[in-house]
Amino acid sequence: MAGTVNHDYHILPPSIWPLIGSISAILMFGGLVFWMHDSAYGQYVFGAGFIGVLFTMLMWWMDVRKEANSGDHTPVVQLHHRYGMILFIASEVMFFVAWFWAYFNASLFPPMVDAIGGEWPPAGMEVLNPFGYPLLNTLILLCSGTTVTWAHHALIHGNRKDFKTGLLLTIILGLVFTAIQAYEYGVAPFYFDKADGGNIYSSTFFMATGFHGFHVIVGTIFLIVCYLRARAGDFTPKQHFGFEAAAWYWHFVDVVWLFLFATIYVWGGWGATYH
Repeated sequence: MAGTVNHDYHILPPSIWPLIGSISAILMFGGLVFWMHDSAYGQYVFGAGFIGVLFTMLMWWMDVRKEANSGDHTPVVQLHHRYGMILFIASEVMFFVAWFWAYFNASLFPPMVDAIGGEWPPAGMEVLNPFGYPLLNTLILLCSGTTVTWAHHALIHGNRKDFKTGLLLTIILGLVFTAIQAYEYGVAPFYFDKADGGNIYSSTFFMATGFHGFHVIVGTIFLIVCYLRARAGDFTPKQHFGFEAAAWYWHFVDVVWLFLFATIYVWGGWGATYH
């Protein structure tokens, strides 16, 4: 009777992964610092920490999957998972607020504008045409938001075929978006580093859009894992928070891109010469 569970909460068993993850994270961070200071072993320490973080993620999430399949994720536990995901996305929103803040500070704050000649973008600078590849990528992400929503509704109604089809289409659209953005970076008429001819416009541009591209890659990996789980028979109409979290994250990525497209590509390049 002492071991009888008479509540809806899930008491986690002891796990080694928080400790392994913490050690790996500090190795990764320390290695990155030493790498930036041209240490001979910095990149290797960073690599070891990075591999440790990836291994921790893999093993920890496999444990979470086992818990879900064994019935440990009760409605109360699922509710708290949703609260956690909401708070995580809120923290991501504030992360991007910082980059938008940096961009608007550089483009609107008088001392900064005076330092670059009173113009934004700086005088004589060519920018990317927002109605070329950026607009195409906008349409691709909007379509991907539609397909992931289709997949979600198909799962809720028990249609696993459409669920997997919608999920696969979303992954393909995410990969196409990343490929187009990589090509766009390759043909961009400006550079990130000041030593290569970059400036405050190019730095804020690459930081904001680059971190968004990184989030698209993370979201695509998230969806790929969900697709593999779907093919393995995971997720039911009543229990599919792993996929639901991926869908929330993907919609967040969509919304951020709309703000990036409107402010950095369209407004930020207004009046400049298009490359």
